[in-house]
Amino acid sequence: MKAILFDCDGTLADSFGLICETMQRCFAIAGLAVPERRAIEGIIGLSLDLAIHRLAPTVRQSDLPALVDIYRQEFHRARSDPAFRETLFEGVEPLLRRLASQDDALVGMVTGKSRRGVANVVAAHGLEGIFLAVRTADDCPSKPHPAMVLECSSELGIDPAETVVVGDAIYDMQMANAAGARAIGVSWGACEPAVLTAAGAHEVALDVSDLEQRLAAFLSPAPVILETVLD
Repeated sequence: MKAILFDCDGTLADSFGLICETMQRCFAIAGLAVPERRAIEGIIGLSLDLAIHRLAPTVRQSDLPALVDIYRQEFHRARSDPAFRETLFEGVEPLLRRLASQDDALVGMVTGKSRRGVANVVAAHGLEGIFLAVRTADDCPSKPHPAMVLECSSELGIDPAETVVVGDAIYDMQMANAAGARAIGVSWGACEPAVLTAAGAHEVALDVSDLEQRLAAFLSPAPVILETVLD
């Protein structure tokens, strides 16, 4: 039995547009210089206070809670729009359901989202019962601190060495390595494969089908080596 812990934004859910728009609105409302989309994409996965501070390092720590509140208000305003639906990347939902049905895999989530944000994604796509352990920004220090991985592994009764973290950002790879877990990057999110490898990814999946093969190899008792082809 092994554990597979997924990041959410940029790995499972295609949330980039919403996050970038919300962050830019937050900064505009606060009277701060509005960051470029590329800069915002680089902090996706961090807890909100740390993400905002990375984008605006001159902001005082005492002002961060107010900015976090503005972000959350704008985010929920966008989500309440009837036209909004946070989509999963193509192929992700069936992959999650197949993994959850296997006897040799326990599926969890480690994310910079809030508990409420995770609940919204799970409810929107009928994923109840898929994630047996979840740690969010409400529960643990921000990535790349290893607490999310260590706590999920402990809850599932799996040694971190028998755990893999799947994510799209350097913080996911760093977190996995800090916890003593395996790190699989995905190329369809925030970072290019070479960046993920430099951050500690043991391998990088180029699409969801490739990811499924790599997870099957991770779960298999026999050693299987899959190469990552970089452009």
